[in-house]
Amino acid sequence: MRSIYIPTGKALEYGELACNLYEGCSHGCTYCYNLALCGKWGRPDFDKPKPREGIIEALTTSALKQYNKNDMRPVFLCFTCDPYQPIDTIYKLSRSAINILHRFHVPVRILTKGGKRAERDFDQMGSLDEFGVTLTFTNQADSDKWEPHAAPIAERLESLQHAHEAGIRTWVSLEPVIDPQQTLDLIRATYRYVDHYKVGRWNHDLRAEKIDWPLFARSAVDLLNILGCNYYIKKDLAKYL
Repeated sequence: MRSIYIPTGKALEYGELACNLYEGCSHGCTYCYNLALCGKWGRPDFDKPKPREGIIEALTTSALKQYNKNDMRPVFLCFTCDPYQPIDTIYKLSRSAINILHRFHVPVRILTKGGKRAERDFDQMGSLDEFGVTLTFTNQADSDKWEPHAAPIAERLESLQHAHEAGIRTWVSLEPVIDPQQTLDLIRATYRYVDHYKVGRWNHDLRAEKIDWPLFARSAVDLLNILGCNYYIKKDLAKYL
């Protein structure tokens, strides 16, 4: 089976290598591109995740090959699921994956909405690793509507602060941008403990066309520059600059 792989398309802007530990995700984010495609994939049960069969054994083999090639690029966890969704408290595949990759001196790049669930693995992570959180709203009521089973916003912010205090490189995915003002407010609220931002527009939804993307793109870049932030504007948003 394929464990470590090279992402394609827009995903490649987040990482050159990736691994998906679970099939499906229970966070229920209504804007999730994977959820929208689950019918085409023959996965109507996407919201009922399960471990990928044989993933740990396959990851061990792939990590060894990467080590033998002296390829120390970080491995992104995960694109088609959340590594710290509730099921991980049972199977702990994320911790196993981190340990395997580190055994072969391969760093990890985490992206999650799992909040405190992710903190149990901070003891396994170091300065070469990257801990990232997806942030969409400052208003919890909006988060409850759009990402109903993800960790609360305050909990995600705390996990970023704790990772920063632990010496782990932190980053934030500001994608999708559903409410531009809330996204700008998130930057203002987090820049002191976030090492890098990735900003991308809202796609695959007609409602996104109502947003003034040139105005938002300019406002985001201006704010990030004023605050002295390190950032990457994804290509689908950068075209408006």
